[in-house]
Amino acid sequence: MKSIVFDAGPIISLAINDLLWLLEPLKKRFKGNFYISKGIKQEIVDKPLKTKRFKFEALKVLNYIENGTISIVDNEDIRKKTELLLDLANNSFIAHNHPINIVHYGEMSGIATAILNNSDAYAVDERTTRTLIENPDKLKNILRHTLHTRIKIDYSKLKEFQKLTKNIKVIRSVELVTIAYELGLLDKYLVNTINPRQTLLESVLWGVKLNGCAVSKREIEQILKIENKR
Repeated sequence: MKSIVFDAGPIISLAINDLLWLLEPLKKRFKGNFYISKGIKQEIVDKPLKTKRFKFEALKVLNYIENGTISIVDNEDIRKKTELLLDLANNSFIAHNHPINIVHYGEMSGIATAILNNSDAYAVDERTTRTLIENPDKLKNILRHTLHTRIKIDYSKLKEFQKLTKNIKVIRSVELVTIAYELGLLDKYLVNTINPRQTLLESVLWGVKLNGCAVSKREIEQILKIENKR
């Protein structure tokens, strides 16, 4: 059966923008399952519920878990695959003869879940994880500029990571809200203003960007241009 695995970022972004409700109609149109790993649940529900700042967002997410919109997947194979991916990723890039920890357990548990379920996509907003999967050479340059030092790559570990993740298609919350816009799911927010549809789309694109989605201003402008021609 078709499935999409979600990292923490897209769900948090939707929750903060009061767009988490989109998951239900999107899942219905997709005709598949929306999964999160146990590690992601801990990150977006269990830990925030113990705080004051993000407790309400955690309750919103928990509601969609309890009503079956989001399913939690956890087993020994996922845990083993997560540890392998975590080891490979965090030992692929080296600075000053020390490996750089570039990813966390939750992100890798999501990827492991996507691999083992042969999922159609992995939804992740975080730039490092996405770039690691799609363009690790670009990630090397990003790390070099960020850390202001020379970066070496352990190609044996990187190639093994790439082999494991080669079939993963990455999407972001920016793609999710664009699809929702195209399906008319956001039409209830249309108001009497200049270029109402463009204003609506621009607002949600910037909303997810400003809440953690790694999308550039140029990409947003390109999306607006494409959608204006539809």
